Amino acid sequence: MAKSYESDITQFLQDLKRQRPHLEAEQKKGRARLWDKTIDPELVEGFKAGTVPQKPYVYQTDA
Repeated sequence: MAKSYESDITQFLQDLKRQRPHLEAEQKKGRARLWDKTIDPELVEGFKAGTVPQKPYVYQTDA
């Protein structure tokens, strides 16, 4: 039976994961540190309430 095709990128990633088995765990840890955060709804409402409407052309002077 013929082996199914694998792109160079797929082969590279599989080799990288074989050489560095801890890589995926480090990626998950980094993602959790930067992206997986809980959002405080009260804080979000405060940010929304504190916004100032922007003029259509921000560089126009009032004079």
